[in-house]
Amino acid sequence: MTQTEILLIDHATPQPELIARAASIIKRGGLVAFPTETVYGLGADATSDDAVRRIFDAKGRPADNPLIIHVADRQMLNRVAVDIADTAIKLIDQFWPGPLTLVLRRAPAIAPSVSAGLDTVAVRMPDAPIALALIRAAGIPIAAPSANTSGRPSPTSAGHVLEDLAGQVDMILDGGPAAIGIESTVIDMTVDPPVILRPGWVTRDAISDLIGPVRTTASSADLGRSPGTRYKHYSPRARVVLIQRGSAELIRQTCLDLLTKGAVAYLGHTPSGISHPQFAEMIIGPASRDYAAAIYASLRLLDETNPDVIVVQGIEPSGEGEAVMDRLKRAASEVILE
Repeated sequence: MTQTEILLIDHATPQPELIARAASIIKRGGLVAFPTETVYGLGADATSDDAVRRIFDAKGRPADNPLIIHVADRQMLNRVAVDIADTAIKLIDQFWPGPLTLVLRRAPAIAPSVSAGLDTVAVRMPDAPIALALIRAAGIPIAAPSANTSGRPSPTSAGHVLEDLAGQVDMILDGGPAAIGIESTVIDMTVDPPVILRPGWVTRDAISDLIGPVRTTASSADLGRSPGTRYKHYSPRARVVLIQRGSAELIRQTCLDLLTKGAVAYLGHTPSGISHPQFAEMIIGPASRDYAAAIYASLRLLDETNPDVIVVQGIEPSGEGEAVMDRLKRAASEVILE
């Protein structure tokens, strides 16, 4: 077990001395959890197979599930990827720094384990001062999947990281809650037309408006090039039932039916009107941004009430809502349509 150190750090103007301490851990092969605008990442030197393997071991992550590499500038991107298409450059110019990950051809300097041995690599430039400062101070690309136990809801606070990875990570940089709350869009730029492998905060309409047609359905081979697409993710300990579309009455009746079998928690934007000693409820705003910011933290909080099942109300799967519903479907054991 590792002694995990937690440092409080200013999210807007990160203190250089704290960043330097974290960067020294990265450079000597250690693990540092840090906030990005999407979720907290678990970072290691992307050029070192030994360091990258520590990520997989800490998370309990399957070795065939690639990682995303984070860079601080275009010069560093050239150390990560080769043969970058003009369409990819257009996306970079428009959306970086930001929550968009590009799958490109992997450069020789990058550890093969980052990409599960594939010749491609997933890379993005985060829009987060702490993350960018850490990458610059380390002077190397940083591989960083979400800083949680594999399969659990992604961490949007330092407390979530500590809950899952205490003793597995050398340092946690606590910069407060993540601004967006769900992971980046992933698009494969090594195929024509490009294919969106994971929806995220940068929508497919915004992408296609810039570079033309993109595919949104992918084969198993396509999905193998993307993090977070082939295994169950984002799940609390309790079973999740997602009501993808449904009236207030359907929500209420579903919760009441499940209460006959055990404890129930409910998360949604429509109050259930239920009062019961084995029932817990959390109401969040109906907008995509409300859900994205709250969904992972809310699932973790409801899990602490020890329910047998968590019922989640869905939202309209358009625009940014597509990414929210993608995560909820991956977390769910059952999906109900009215």
